[in-house]
Amino acid sequence: MPKSKTRKSILKRFRITKKGKVMRLQGFRRHLNEKKSAKRKRRLTKAITTKKIYAKKIKKALGVK
Repeated sequence: MPKSKTRKSILKRFRITKKGKVMRLQGFRRHLNEKKSAKRKRRLTKAITTKKIYAKKIKKALGVK
């Protein structure tokens, strides 16, 4: 059976914690920031966990068991 290749696009967007959670960065931060409050922009910088149903698919694409 051949090795499964890692999806490089997914590897760049997500990271796995030691406990197995899948972390991602939030959207809505790239442009149109002038009208967003400083508090909102600060909150958008933090990484958040993905939902379990998506985390399972992401782990499979990354080759994580």
